[in-house]
Amino acid sequence: MERPETQKKFLKIFWIAGALIMVLAVGMADYLTGSEISFSIFYLLPVTLATWCVSRQAGIALAVISAITWLMLDLEGKVYSHPAIPYWNMLVRFGFFLIVLIILSRLKSAYERERVLSSLDSLTGLLNGRAFQERAHYEIERTRRFGHPFTVAYIDLDDFKAVNDRFGHSAGNTVLCTVADTARDNVRATDIVARLGGDEFALLFPETGEESAGTVLQKISSLISGSLEKNGWPVTLSIGAVTFRKPPDSVDRMLHTADALMYTVKHAGKGRILHEVHGG
Repeated sequence: MERPETQKKFLKIFWIAGALIMVLAVGMADYLTGSEISFSIFYLLPVTLATWCVSRQAGIALAVISAITWLMLDLEGKVYSHPAIPYWNMLVRFGFFLIVLIILSRLKSAYERERVLSSLDSLTGLLNGRAFQERAHYEIERTRRFGHPFTVAYIDLDDFKAVNDRFGHSAGNTVLCTVADTARDNVRATDIVARLGGDEFALLFPETGEESAGTVLQKISSLISGSLEKNGWPVTLSIGAVTFRKPPDSVDRMLHTADALMYTVKHAGKGRILHEVHGG
């Protein structure tokens, strides 16, 4: 399977090639129709495509190519009162392209920033529930295709309400951030850590069997419990973990299975990990 970075590079090459073809197509149409029909606005299309789909630098490169193409057509069989006029026109057109692509790139940056923020929990900076569902769905499909196991863990903070009642909501927020930071700092870059809401968290370990996942969960649980105890917060962790050797039917089924194990831990006394293997 291609890595995401490889896919991104391929898409960038694809969009750049498409933008170059558009410049050639517009230039050819401009040449064939002569000076009576203007195609000037259509040169914006490849500039816009390169800027939005690739980068500002790519947009600038296409703006230069478009302006030069336009200049070459202006020099083809046209007579000006001064030889510098077509070059001046080229600079004006390039400046126009540049203004458009700068505005467009800023709009894209704002859009990307909002898109990222919409997938994050505002308090902890972890993925939120919606983003976790999307990533988990991708992992299920990947497991269905390649047969690799993965492990998901559902974490609930026991007696979290007592922290808010005794120490205030600020302390409660600190507890949540401590859990989030500890979990995030002790997993791989490919692992997924999310806050599902309230005092509930989820961990997803791609291509990870029960033994490896169990070791990591024990480490994370121990580190978090140590931090909570050190600060005098009366909170423990109830964790339900499932290693899927075969993919579940859906993300909801996956979470329901791990959630059920977590509640089994709570009913049995809280503060431990219950880990099962599903799918053979």
